[in-house]
Amino acid sequence: MNYTLIGFIVYLILVLLVGFLTYHSNKSHKDFFLAGRKLNPWVVAFSERASGESAWLLVGLPGAALAAGFLHVWTAMGCVLGIIFYWFVIAKDLRVQSEKLDTITLPNFFSEKLGEGGNIIRIVSSLIIVFFFTFYLAAQFNGAGKVLFVTFHIPTFWGIVIGAVVIIFYTMMGGFFAVAWTDFIQGIIMIGTLVILPVIGLIEVSEAGHSLRSAVHMGGPHYASFTGGATGLAAVSVVLGGLSWFFGYMGQPHLLTRFMAIKDGEKIKVSRRIAIAWAIPAFTGAFLIGVIGLAMFGEGYFQDVEQVMPALANNFLPAWLAGIFISGAIAAMMSTADSQLLVITSSVIEDFYHKTMKKELSNKAMLTFSRVITVLIGVFAFVIAVTSTKLVFGLVSYAWSGLGASFGPALLLLLKWKKTNWQGVLAGMITGSVITVVWSEISVLDQAISVRFASFVLAFAAVMMVSLMTAKKRKPGGVMGKV
Repeated sequence: MNYTLIGFIVYLILVLLVGFLTYHSNKSHKDFFLAGRKLNPWVVAFSERASGESAWLLVGLPGAALAAGFLHVWTAMGCVLGIIFYWFVIAKDLRVQSEKLDTITLPNFFSEKLGEGGNIIRIVSSLIIVFFFTFYLAAQFNGAGKVLFVTFHIPTFWGIVIGAVVIIFYTMMGGFFAVAWTDFIQGIIMIGTLVILPVIGLIEVSEAGHSLRSAVHMGGPHYASFTGGATGLAAVSVVLGGLSWFFGYMGQPHLLTRFMAIKDGEKIKVSRRIAIAWAIPAFTGAFLIGVIGLAMFGEGYFQDVEQVMPALANNFLPAWLAGIFISGAIAAMMSTADSQLLVITSSVIEDFYHKTMKKELSNKAMLTFSRVITVLIGVFAFVIAVTSTKLVFGLVSYAWSGLGASFGPALLLLLKWKKTNWQGVLAGMITGSVITVVWSEISVLDQAISVRFASFVLAFAAVMMVSLMTAKKRKPGGVMGKV
């Protein structure tokens, strides 16, 4: 009897059941996109963490650590610091101000907060979301294909089909309610995977008579180096490249909507503690899974390094436990993909169709339209997933940089700096997007300075400089008078 397969099937049934049960919780498109701001702090925290880390955390980061060794400790550290920062600095202000403005999406928040120039801000930010999120969503489908191939020998194409169909179905059925509650379940499975599997792996390495560092060192001294063997300015570049994942968290719409959805802004403190307590062991575990895989299997064992997590689970665990952990990898992918799918849909429906084109439909008609768009976008991302040759790590890095640089500086300054105006925000969004696309295509630049760092810093500078340069053109009362 294949207990791994049974465990996986039970998991799929569970998330589909959530979709069915939450179907009637949606009375309007506002419920569909933000759950009526009714979520409790535990669900918000687990949903934010599960959505934030995707297949990248259980597939991409372990694969990167397997390929490069200890230098990816900076990647894990950068992510944890980014999570701590935006929970303390962004979360409560965004929750309070988005409710005052009655906004349910990030583009609409920018638009209503800025007033003058709001329409163009809404259109540009919606286009940015659709562009970068389509790649991000495709990465999650890709991750599902890889995990199902390693675990059940299902051809990658059909693995992507299975992942895409399940995600599209329960997101279309239950909207944000389904997404948040499945994220809660998925977040529990993910943290279990990321804590237990590394512990078992470390025991295996120890029983082989090695410390983790000595075992990794056998593959080559650069694997045991925190800079990959680089020195001088090259070493600084390596460290900054890893830490630069910090910047992306402030600009991820699928995470920022979690802050908007909590029932009471005062409960942010509770959610923050839970999220940070989840993040520290999770990132430590993901990094360790890759390094343990390098120690146990050696360099060159895998044709695709992003298969290391399911391979470790299948090799070192009982079948029933491996099944749960494999579900954890699928959970990671689904918990992000459903959120991204919902954010893209909300940009098309709420920001473009409803707010920009001024189309008014009944709540029921808007809800139906939202579900149709969800399916169409999911199909489009599926096509990209099956035709892309990039690794999950690469696809996520590209989208993470683009979204983080386009929205992070603009949001941070809009919340904290009163001189920010719509011209500055627009300049920052365009700068972040363009620099990400151009910088990523010039390998010499990206190797010298991470695109995640360069795009964020340049976008931040653009918001400040253009806001100051255009300050005199603002009308009396300013654009900040709405809140």
